[in-house]
Amino acid sequence: MTGRFVVLEGADGTGKSTQVARLAAWVRASGAGAIETREPGGTPNGARIRAVLLDGTDALDARAEALLMAADRAQALAELVRPALARGEWVISDRHVPSSLVYQGVGRDLGVAEVASINAWATAGTVPDLVVVLDLPDDLADRRRAERGGGDDRMERESAAFHARVRRAYRD
Repeated sequence: MTGRFVVLEGADGTGKSTQVARLAAWVRASGAGAIETREPGGTPNGARIRAVLLDGTDALDARAEALLMAADRAQALAELVRPALARGEWVISDRHVPSSLVYQGVGRDLGVAEVASINAWATAGTVPDLVVVLDLPDDLADRRRAERGGGDDRMERESAAFHARVRRAYRD
């Protein structure tokens, strides 16, 4: 079976992580290899980048945030995604380029075109075979985020207005 690169996207609280695990289990049950990953943080270096991006309480410049996301993505593609695809495995990822387009491009107001350009360079032509965007009504997404300890990371601590912009951007 040929490997495939599938990405699940959506705002915080939409169930991406749950669906990544379910899809990977289904692929494995079908007899193919599947790797689950996430952005940021799917590799050892990515875990360190994730700590800077999400675990800290220090302010982070929006451009630095966008560049760190792209750096994590480039590393994950080189170290994990491309080798798995070359072996014929499926890669199921919780987030990829669309997250940067909405979180940094729209949410941080850096511009979608600018963020797309950074990520085009970072991905070096590797694109997913399929991107699925999960969506929920805003009030339900907010409730789910709160129930699982929303505010645990720097992104989740952003304002309700920021999260509303992100959800709108995904819908657009």
